[in-house]
Amino acid sequence: MRRNGRRHRTGTRRPASRRPLGRDLIGSPFQLLLLACTFALAAYAGVRLLADDWFGVALWFVGAAVLHDLVLVPLYAGADRAVAVSLDAAGHRDRTVYVRVPAALSGLLLLVWFPLISGQVADHYRSAAALPGDTFLARWLLITAVLFAGSALVLLLRSLRASRPGPLRRATKERPPAAH
Repeated sequence: MRRNGRRHRTGTRRPASRRPLGRDLIGSPFQLLLLACTFALAAYAGVRLLADDWFGVALWFVGAAVLHDLVLVPLYAGADRAVAVSLDAAGHRDRTVYVRVPAALSGLLLLVWFPLISGQVADHYRSAAALPGDTFLARWLLITAVLFAGSALVLLLRSLRASRPGPLRRATKERPPAAH
């Protein structure tokens, strides 16, 4: 007779026995301590963040969520759909990832460094860091070009490797069907 949801002698299936709430569900003491420390750090950061201008911070979070959901999601979903449809029309739908990854990384860099890339805070950056603040656009464009060139290189190498038959592929093509 077998347990844990397997068939027993009569051929009927028994329900799997439930595991008691224990160490597997809760985790080790180290994991619990680490989780408690993480919650404590997040609570401390939240209290410090909301201490001065809680309304401004809350307004910023709501505005960011609305901007993301109503403006940015349709923009990058539409761009992704356009790339997927154009590659699908060319018969290369599987190559969509070679455009998605560098575009996502470039977009993330633009999102994080937008004030410096756009030049809005170039003077403030120059006074605070004593470095020129007008070079970020050129650097972001260079990084974006390197990301897309690296993605194209990976695509080229993979397509060359896939088109060249290896020794195992040649051996299976030359083997007679009776050997299968």
